[in-house]
Amino acid sequence: MDNNNKPVLLFVDDSKVMRLAADKMLGREFRVEVAENGVEAWEMICHNPTISVVFSDLAMPEMDGFTLLKKIRTSDDDGIAGLPVIIVTGAENDEETRSEALRLGGTDFISKPFNSTDLLARARAHAHYQRERKELARQAMIDPLTRLGNRRYLQHRLRQELALASRQQIPLSVVQLEIYQFNQLFVQLGKRRTDMVLMKMAQLMRGVVRKEDSLARSSVAQFTILLPSAGAKGAQRFVERALKVSEKLAFQFRGRAQQLPLSVVIHTPTAHTGLMPRQVQAVLDEQMSKARLAGPGAVVRDGPDEPLATALTTPSITIEQALTLLRAGKPRVVVNALPDLKRQLAPLLKLIEQTPAGQETA
Repeated sequence: MDNNNKPVLLFVDDSKVMRLAADKMLGREFRVEVAENGVEAWEMICHNPTISVVFSDLAMPEMDGFTLLKKIRTSDDDGIAGLPVIIVTGAENDEETRSEALRLGGTDFISKPFNSTDLLARARAHAHYQRERKELARQAMIDPLTRLGNRRYLQHRLRQELALASRQQIPLSVVQLEIYQFNQLFVQLGKRRTDMVLMKMAQLMRGVVRKEDSLARSSVAQFTILLPSAGAKGAQRFVERALKVSEKLAFQFRGRAQQLPLSVVIHTPTAHTGLMPRQVQAVLDEQMSKARLAGPGAVVRDGPDEPLATALTTPSITIEQALTLLRAGKPRVVVNALPDLKRQLAPLLKLIEQTPAGQETA
């Protein structure tokens, strides 16, 4: 088997003899990574998501097996927290020691001196289980309609990106696009046509994200994009591209072409150790509430020196929609759309100017 295609296993033991023995016994079926202590092992686990099984001794310098096991089980990363951890016990480890390892979340035990048959049996069983678990988790993170990541996927990726941004001191921006008054659209178009609009929206967003970005359908009418290494200006440029392509989402209703109105949020959190996805989500929810109140085409972003809601593109609305918005107490959107409304009225105003007083036109 090609070494790159082998499951990755981490063997942690301060004994060089034990590490060499494990590599010799498992190396034909697994790519064996080794660590001398818990500190080294934890660093490898955090930076190598391909590790599928961990074998760990208990008595080690710097960080022992108990502490390593506890860090794995309490990790914010679901992939790390769910790793199978097989505790390697020696003759000095009594029943109380085993019970403590089990209490902290040890998956299985193997005693020294071990033989290749026992070691391979445990490695195969737990690697197979981990492979199935990851596949089920992957399927659980996919939105069935758009085939994008879902909200669970978004929280998973956001946790990873926040940790990376904090560790490497790089910016991270989050953009949310929401179909304005989606419930009304659903009533107008029905489920089948609305689903087609959502699938088209997903397709268009796939065309503007970068390879390193993460795209998810985070709620029924909402799409969220994580933009690693993009600051506020980079996020704004992305929104401009996204709004440009979203113009293709026009649909027919009662014989008239209608643009798909969007509400947009741009958030660039100040990444720091300990910043959690739920804290970022709380800010996004608050900003999206403001965007909804501001009306179709509104963009809400961070920054005390910028207005809470601005429009990157002038929303295209009809005279009837403008009247409805004014009655609803939303003059900002109408003011933003005045140039477009004036263009719509221009032919009528020109005709009125050309018509002599008292004369009716046919």
